[in-house]
Amino acid sequence: MNDRPLLRISPGDLEGLLGTLDVSFVALSECLVSMGYSLELGGMNAPGIHYNIVGTGRALIGNRDPIPLMPHTLIVVPPNSPFRIEVEGSTGFTGLRSVKKQPQMISSSTIRRFSAGDGEPSLILVCGYFHATYGACAELFGSLTEPIFEQFDVDDHVDTKLQTALSELVAQEVGSGAMSAALLKQVIVLLLRRSLVSMNAWVERFSVLSDPLVARAFAAMAMRPSDDHSLQSLAHTACLSRSAFAARFTEAIGKSPMQVLRELRLRQAMFQLKASGLAVELVARNAGYASRSSFTKAFRRTYGIEPSAVRRSVAAEA
Repeated sequence: MNDRPLLRISPGDLEGLLGTLDVSFVALSECLVSMGYSLELGGMNAPGIHYNIVGTGRALIGNRDPIPLMPHTLIVVPPNSPFRIEVEGSTGFTGLRSVKKQPQMISSSTIRRFSAGDGEPSLILVCGYFHATYGACAELFGSLTEPIFEQFDVDDHVDTKLQTALSELVAQEVGSGAMSAALLKQVIVLLLRRSLVSMNAWVERFSVLSDPLVARAFAAMAMRPSDDHSLQSLAHTACLSRSAFAARFTEAIGKSPMQVLRELRLRQAMFQLKASGLAVELVARNAGYASRSSFTKAFRRTYGIEPSAVRRSVAAEA
């Protein structure tokens, strides 16, 4: 049993982590439910984010208690979790007519609208599935087993951001994927800001945020991967002994500190190869490799391509 005192990540450490946050939509749809209907969405191998635009009803996730839906209710559900939306009819929530739909991966031709009922919708939600990773290493919602729900208001403009993301993906113009990801990131940032002040305990469900001392060291690694980090220096940053830090880091992140550091450095190397004119040898040194050959081997193992091939592809596109 975890008997460590309940702590929250500091605003400074959270700021650092947010700078390394990568997000992308896997699926995105608009869901409309009429009075007396229920709409069930099958689960996907990614967390779900559901935001209620208009109307009232309730959401059910597995066998858990229903979550009341009001305008600007946001719910994040664990991966592979079916999600049911209900709008009561003349006999309440009994005897509802049920419609089942299965979300699908985003493609250039299908941004879905799921409807339950032929009449005027009483409830309208934007329903998406996404990945959010810190430094391409740690899934923010990777260990989520219970849903998260928070009540926002109109001034937070979450509805505007998600509806604009939907419009971007429908339009399929150049940069629509990047634009929709940027809008989703804004929503995730709003949710994480709420974690600093929320009375709910859901923030402790995040693998990276569940241990603020580990999060402090992870933030230092993610923001400055090319620094001369070691297990000892990272443990010092976390104010822990080496053994305690290594154990708690692996428990929170699911990988050892040095494995995560290698992944972060290779991610930085990919960025430098694409966006800078640095020689491959210098990129290798920045990634902590003493030789170009050892760097190339690790890079190929991670990305399936030679560093020089990345550089050539960028030059060809230019």
